[in-house]
Amino acid sequence: MNARAGERRLGRELALQTLYLAEQTGDDPGKALPRLPGWSLASRNTRRFAETLIDRLRQHEETVNSHINAVVRHWDRDRVARIDDCILRLGACELIAFLDIPTAVSINEAIELAKKYSTEQSGGFVNGVLDAVAAKHLVETDQT
Repeated sequence: MNARAGERRLGRELALQTLYLAEQTGDDPGKALPRLPGWSLASRNTRRFAETLIDRLRQHEETVNSHINAVVRHWDRDRVARIDDCILRLGACELIAFLDIPTAVSINEAIELAKKYSTEQSGGFVNGVLDAVAAKHLVETDQT
């Protein structure tokens, strides 16, 4: 893994941790980022990527949620583990709002987050949902 990819992976982890923290506490995710234990140890590029990921998730939250809801029709989102939902939202945000990151990379990184922070089965769930989100987004993008 090259240095940039490593920084982005750590940025994703920081974004996930802050999003999860914000979900638990009701805090603003942008304000929670600097309070994370690893924040001060992270490189400038890692922190910048985490901030950008959280900012774009807020900017595209409605689209992200509608794409996820459209593909998990048979699941009540409230039944999805909170950490898995955070991973799905960050992964879908990358697919929708980070056109410079290849789809396969975004999905793989979300799967790795699921394996690290959730259950072994979560990786497959995240993969299936994000594959469907990517396909839905590609169809919508092609139609415009």
